[in-house]
Amino acid sequence: MQAEIITIGDEILIGQIVDTNSAFIAKELNKIGVSIYQITSVQDDRKHILEALEDAGRRSSVVIITGGLGPTKDDVTKHTLCEFFEDELVQDESVLNHIEELFKKYINTPISDLNRQQALVPTKATVLQNYFGTAPGLWMKKGNTAFVSLPGVPYEMKNLMTRSVLPKIVEEFERPYILHKTIMTYGLGESSIALKLEDWENNLPNFIKFAYLPNLGRVRLRLSAKGTDKDFLMASITDEVKKLYPIIGDIIVGEEEDESIEYQIGKLLTDKQLTLATAESFTGGKIAESITSVPGASKYFKGSVVSYATEMKVKLLSVPEKLIQQHSVVSEEVAIAMAENVKRIMNTDFSIATTGNAGPTKGDSDADVGTVFIAISTPERTFAEKFSMGNLRERVVEKSVNKAFELLFKEILKF
Repeated sequence: MQAEIITIGDEILIGQIVDTNSAFIAKELNKIGVSIYQITSVQDDRKHILEALEDAGRRSSVVIITGGLGPTKDDVTKHTLCEFFEDELVQDESVLNHIEELFKKYINTPISDLNRQQALVPTKATVLQNYFGTAPGLWMKKGNTAFVSLPGVPYEMKNLMTRSVLPKIVEEFERPYILHKTIMTYGLGESSIALKLEDWENNLPNFIKFAYLPNLGRVRLRLSAKGTDKDFLMASITDEVKKLYPIIGDIIVGEEEDESIEYQIGKLLTDKQLTLATAESFTGGKIAESITSVPGASKYFKGSVVSYATEMKVKLLSVPEKLIQQHSVVSEEVAIAMAENVKRIMNTDFSIATTGNAGPTKGDSDADVGTVFIAISTPERTFAEKFSMGNLRERVVEKSVNKAFELLFKEILKF
């Protein structure tokens, strides 16, 4: 049982927008036992779309198409689907009523004939009602393959996938179970981990696949199993994970079920009824941004001070000028002062502080580019660690954010 995803839109191909739709669709299909064979992006071009539909239909049981359903001339998906299925467009009254109701309730501009044309659908299509927009989803069959056309607007697509498409796939297709278990590690690179796991990896059962998912400063290890016996697959993966701990237990910081370390930190803080604040310099608020991307972060995250300039560290965080003059703004002492003071100001249990030189120039410090200090303040102690993160600015920042979460996660686990 496999599927393909086709995204339609010139804006994707020229890099004007990032294709997040495919990632969401692939993850959701995988949860119900559907493997993704290929993801293709094509232009808003009739010939290109037809070729992609033809190729995908030969290989897969389900083809999910997103984009090109708008009311303007550059959106050609519906007309191309009619050509592919030898069909024609007709007005669907339920869709038209929905569009008119949307305009009446939520849209200030008058409805136009262009908007009403969104109610035109192929006669062979099963209409999937789009409760958050004007373009409906379409389910069409050709041979044994289901072709599903969805709007490109992410929140409209997600609603249609979860409410309509996934239940319909479950109803119409027999699927295997696909199970994943992801282990989060920090502090060791991919190649070093691979050397430690060579024997374990060589002895994995042939129905379990293993993958390294490296990022800057962290590596996720994913075990995947596919088969018809869910309990057997789950037990097998659990057994293999247990074998990992004696080998690399010192770098494992948790097991992830499609959740980030920011989510894991938030869950720990919530369960333990603890709070967090951040004081950021060269990371520019990226730690706070990652924390607040988790729904419900307001339960444990009090706030952040982004003191990018040296004078703001003095004015907002009360870091003594004498301390900066004596040790430099990029120093262990300043990082500790930032962490302790933001924790005091915001009255939290934990805090993170970052100060460093991400480059390309040295700025207010003589520290080499890539030199960073990350401080963690807990209910019991405050400490800072020095790191050399290289000379590429984006890499320095991202590695530092990941390292800060690693250090914090390990400290929270102690309480």
